[in-house]
Parts: sequence; C-alpha cells; structure tokens
Amino acid sequence: MRVYQTNEIKNIALLGSAGCGKTTLAESMLFEAGVIKRRGSVENKNTVSDYFPVELEYGYSVFPTVFHVEWNNKKLNIIDCPGSDDFVGGAITSLNVTDEAVILINGQYGPEVGTQNNFRYTEKLQKPVIFLINQLDSDKCDFDTVISSMKEIYGSKCVQIQYPITTGPNFNALIDVLLMKKYSWKPEGGAPIIEDIPAEEMDKAMELHKELVEAAAENDETLMEKFFDSDTLSEDEMREGIRKGLVTRNIFPVFCVCAGKDMGVQRLMEFLGNVVPFVNEMPKLHNTRGEEVTPDANGPTSLYFFKTGMEPHIGEVSYFKVMSGSIKPGEDLTNSDRGSKERIGQIYAGAGANRIAVEQLNAGDIGCTVKLKDVKTGNTLNGKGCDWKFNFIKYPNSKYSRAIKTVNSQDTEKLMAAMLKMRQEDPTWVVEQSKELRQVIVHGQGEFHLRTLKWRLENNEKLQVKFCDPKIPYRETITKKAKAEYRHKKQSGGAGQFGEVHLIIEPYADGMPDPTTYNFNGQEFKINIKGKEVVNLEWGGKLVFINSVVGGAIDTRFMPAILKGVQDCMEHGPLTGSYARDVRVIVYDGKMHPVDSNELSFMLAARHAFSDAFKNAGPKILEPIYDLEVYVPADFMGEVMSDLQGRRAMIVGMDSEAGYQKLLAKVPLKELSNYSISLSSITGGRASFITKFASYELVPSNIQTELISEHEAELAHENEE
Repeated sequence: MRVYQTNEIKNIALLGSAGCGKTTLAESMLFEAGVIKRRGSVENKNTVSDYFPVELEYGYSVFPTVFHVEWNNKKLNIIDCPGSDDFVGGAITSLNVTDEAVILINGQYGPEVGTQNNFRYTEKLQKPVIFLINQLDSDKCDFDTVISSMKEIYGSKCVQIQYPITTGPNFNALIDVLLMKKYSWKPEGGAPIIEDIPAEEMDKAMELHKELVEAAAENDETLMEKFFDSDTLSEDEMREGIRKGLVTRNIFPVFCVCAGKDMGVQRLMEFLGNVVPFVNEMPKLHNTRGEEVTPDANGPTSLYFFKTGMEPHIGEVSYFKVMSGSIKPGEDLTNSDRGSKERIGQIYAGAGANRIAVEQLNAGDIGCTVKLKDVKTGNTLNGKGCDWKFNFIKYPNSKYSRAIKTVNSQDTEKLMAAMLKMRQEDPTWVVEQSKELRQVIVHGQGEFHLRTLKWRLENNEKLQVKFCDPKIPYRETITKKAKAEYRHKKQSGGAGQFGEVHLIIEPYADGMPDPTTYNFNGQEFKINIKGKEVVNLEWGGKLVFINSVVGGAIDTRFMPAILKGVQDCMEHGPLTGSYARDVRVIVYDGKMHPVDSNELSFMLAARHAFSDAFKNAGPKILEPIYDLEVYVPADFMGEVMSDLQGRRAMIVGMDSEAGYQKLLAKVPLKELSNYSISLSSITGGRASFITKFASYELVPSNIQTELISEHEAELAHENEE
C-alpha cells in the first residue's frame, strides 16, 4: 500500500439500527474495492466485520470494526458500527474519530429509534450525514413512505440523489438524478448497466434533479448566482455545492442500495470518493487545553488511541488516529497520560480481523499496532516537543446494572482483572466495587449488553459467573427532633471504660439558623455553642456537629471520638443499614471519669445515643429518583405510560421529536431494574431511553415497612450463621 497524504484520506462511520445491513454493506464495499474476492454473509459467519467469537455466536456486531479501501487513488477508512443501542459506545467512539456518517435505513421500516439516536449523535458532534436506504428488494419496502417519513423528520435538507424504479423482489434499477442516468443490474448484482433515463421517468427525474441543484447551489454564493442566471449547474459544480453543504450539515444526500445483492454499492463508493470532504476540509479538533490541532503531516507527531481489541493469539490490538504529524515503525513516543515511553513496532491499516503492514501513516489517517507496553484506550502518544492530550469522547450514562459474582469465590480477583481488561474494548461497561452495597456492580447499556459480557467471561475467560439484582443505595434521615443519652461502662480489672453522652438530633437543611433552645416534655435545654463542625458526607447530604457542653462535663479532647461514633452510626443507618444524611447533632451534656474515660468509651457511648435518638426522631428512608426520557413510536405511547405508572413513575412532560414521542418522567431506581427489557418487549425494540440521577425522596410508608423487615431478617440470618 502506498503512503496517503492528508488530502487523500476520508474517514467514514457506518451507522444504523440493528438489522439494517451495515455488515453486509461493508462486505460489498470491500468486494467492490478488490480487498476481498468473495462476499461473506452474516448467516454464514464469514464476514470481515463480525469475527469475534461472541459476534459469531449471536449473529450481531458487538464491536466497531475498522477497515479501509483504496478507491480512485484515495484511501477510505471505514468503521462498521454495531447497530444495537446496547453497543452505542462503538458508534460514539467511531463518530468522534471519523469525519462523515453514512446512516443506513432499513427500507422495510424507515427511520427507527436507532436511526434517531445515531442522528442525534451526529448532530451533537456536527458530523456530515449521508442517508442510505437499503433492502429495497424486500416485499415490505415502501420507498415513497420511507422518503416521506425522512422529510418529515429531517426536513428539506434531506435531498434525494437516487430513487428506485420499483421495490420488492423485482428491484434491479434506480435513477440517479445527480448524473441523470439509469442504473440497472443483472440478478447477481455487481457492475451496473448505465443507460439514459427512460421517457416515462424523465418528469420525476427532472423534478428531483432541480431540487438537488437548488440544494447544492444554496451552499455557495457563486453557485447560487450561476443558478439564478442559468437555472442549472454542471455535475462538478453540483458536487462542489454538495461537498460544502455536507461540511455545514445543510444537506443530507439520500442514496439507494441493495447491499445483499451488491446493487448500487459501486455508485455509493464513487460518491464517497469524489464528493465527501477529506480530513483537511473538516473542522479541527481541540486538545485538552482547548488548542486547535491541525491535521498536518509536517506538524508534531501525536497519536490518539480510541479503541483496544483483545484478539486470540495476538493480545491487545491498539487502534489510533494520527492527530498530527506522521508515524513510522520503530519510532519512540511518550504517553502523555501515563508518563511512560513507548516504541511503536509495526504499524498497520485495519482490515477487520486482518491487518496490512504499512511504512507510514500521516495526519488524519487511522491505523493500529500491537504489543504496546502501557497504552490504554483514551491515551495520547506524542513525539519530541509535544505534550498534547485528547479527551473528546463522551459516553452516555449506564441504563442497566447487575451485581456480578463468581460461582467460585476464589475467582473474584480473576473476574475483576478480566472485566477491567474488557472495559478497554468497550468503555460503556463500567465496573464498580461498592463499599456501600457490598457488591461488585457492572453497569451497561442494556440487558443485551451485559448478557454479552457474561458470555465472554464464561467462554473466553473460562469464569463461571452469575448476575443478581443490585441492592438499592437507600438513604436514611429523620423528620423531627429527639434526644437520648447513653452511658458506656465496663470494668474488667485494671483500667475500665467509662463515657456518658447526652445529645439532641434534628433534621438539617442548608441555611438553618444555629439552635438556641430546645424543649422536651416541658423541660428547656439552652444551647451554648462551643464548637461547630459541618461534615459534607461522601454519600451526599451533611452532618452538622455542635459541641454545647458546659462546665467541663466532657473534656474537649473527647469530642472527635464522639463525632466519630456518630459518623460510624450514620454509615450503617439504624433502619436498614443504609447511609444516613442531613442530621444536626448537638452534644449538650455527659459525664467522664478521671481514670476510666478514653476515646473508645465516648465513641461507643455516642454511637448508642445517636442510634436511640434516631429511632425516636421520625426516621424515614429515602430512595434514589431518576429522571427518565423515553423515545417511543406514537403507537406504543399508551402501553409505555401504563407500564411506567405501574413503576410508581410521575409523568412530568410529553413532547414530539423527529417523528417519535418523548416522554419525561421521574422514576424510583428500584423500579428501573428491568426497565430496558420491559420497554423492548412492549415496543418490539423500537424505543430507547436515557436516565440521570435526580434526587432522593421519601419512600412510601408501606415500602419502608417492608425494607425494615427485610433488613431485620437479614441481620437475624447473619447472627445465626
């Protein structure tokens, strides 16, 4: 392979819902470019894109696959992204390191929720979009309805470049209104037969051609003037207008293919090679200091590592984008994130499971290497005199969580090591060792996502694991004031233990004035503040600790021990063992012994006094509430709302967005445990959702009673053991 310059390189992401045909399209593209001699198929498990064991087992893409084609003296780096929303991390990673998105639409269904999600990501990242309607040979394909739906969603920017003469099993021809030619194929597909447009299609073709000319002219003042003068543009002028419109997202060209029969793919590749912008024509990225980085082969060398693949017999394959400068085998670079030195061995151009050795990669190009010592996904390697870092990929919050443990408890360390390694491949797998819940929690994008993780652990790592529901991180608090006192006394020969603490507790909220007096059963307690400490609890909320002891009843040196006793009790709440929060504690009296008093005695006394007071202060359990956004087809709105109401959800708003209904709600975390499974079942996989922590709110009294009973039973069981 020759060395390509920055102005000869194009980076493209293939996106679309599951089942729209991306992997099949990738096979046809590789075949058309001569990279492969025979097209594989998903059914036969022999495609370039899907080659990991888990992908072959389940028959769907799990990881984004990097490959390249050389086309008309240009290099197209293409990343085939997983279609399932559970593997959205691959799509987001790919969009961040590519410059254009080709979004496939299943001609049987039109824009699906996955299409909408992908388009939102391109919108957020301001990436050009080309729409590709696939599966035109399906008897369920209604092209006019699909186009109508697309125009309704994406507006007038959605401009047809092609349309099929007929759809269904007899599909074999389309009209190209950019070239104003008819393309047709023999049953086996491949090279097209190019002819003049038939008379019966000319009126429709001319109408769409005029729309395309107008859309192209809008992106350049010179072209607009020419269009006004002559009412038309040449092919080259149209290409220039479309290219500029792509960069500014003012035009979304629509192409047609039947990827399974290799019909229309060659024409698509001609457009990708001739019209879509090169790397150097796209807006520049910024490093973590906010400095603009130009993809210049003569600039300082900087590589950003965006993906790690764990491949059998090879180990880690590290994929990178050359952000600046150029890279050759044998060069020494510095890892700006980890401070270590790395020598780059052989460098390759990606080709799915295969790699093609190259002698140099220039700015803007995408490649990979193997056997690096200390490089992780997200790291930057720089040449001399350069200390850049990049951190531009932002992943969505997790949607589905499960507690995970090994069947054999001795394998726990192996499990953690395996999951941390796998997270390099997919950063949307998040592993948490929860001290609070005493569980290892794995967070992902859905049930499908975590099922894949489990398969890989059991089949690749030979670790037997099981999932269970994660515990809910409840919080405990109080609703009224209470007082208590406790004396800790222990004598067992020699020095004993003695400490007595009298305290008052009450609910605390930011901005509350300091207390002056309390009244309990007609008895007044005056507060003279000797010391005050506000503790921001690591689990949220506050503890305000006030020393109001007068007359030396408790020496000041014991106050830290009393505070520690209170904090210990708040870390294991009296009701359910959950963290307690938002409490003000006033220590107003107590007793000590000149010999037997020590820190331990006062810590234990404070712990018991606080626990007794807490139980008498109207204790309540708080549960985490999440903001939920559901994107759902209008047909399923009623069922989705009914399901949410059964989950104690509070509907707070409804809206329509890009052909879908958007439902806004507040839902307890406990009720979201299996929501992704339920939503998929209700809507046939056509809905999606995102969640975000909102607040802690009081649980209903009946649920509080259940939780307290469950905790007491759990403690009794532990004591029996």
